[in-house]
Amino acid sequence: MTADVTDRPIDAEALARLVARDHAGALVTFAGVVRDHDHGSSVDHLEYSAHPSAAALMRQIAEEVVVDFDLDALAVTHRVGRLEVGDCALAAAVSSAHRAEAFAATAALVDRVKQRVPVWKRQVFADGTSQWVNSP
Repeated sequence: MTADVTDRPIDAEALARLVARDHAGALVTFAGVVRDHDHGSSVDHLEYSAHPSAAALMRQIAEEVVVDFDLDALAVTHRVGRLEVGDCALAAAVSSAHRAEAFAATAALVDRVKQRVPVWKRQVFADGTSQWVNSP
């Protein structure tokens, strides 16, 4: 199991290679990428910041998901710092014996990370305005 917060580019395919197992019949990956728009406004870039506890909480969530879905392996990484359109902000990969568990685990993992990990997103729009999203 791998769970991390990083300021470096994320390679979802590298995470998939980390969790691939010969005995696993399913390997599911997710890559959340920066899109060029939000609610009708053009996005220039995003800026993510994280609380110092974010990586530890990512690991806790990863451990929960491995147990809850009886996974063979799991990897998840969230990026912080400035991200351009097309950059990967969050990637996850899981492997399990069967596809149903792998898909369900990936969805649960991403949802739990987005709900519980203290990572905040600031959108900077093409017109120079900005907006904090899902921030306290």
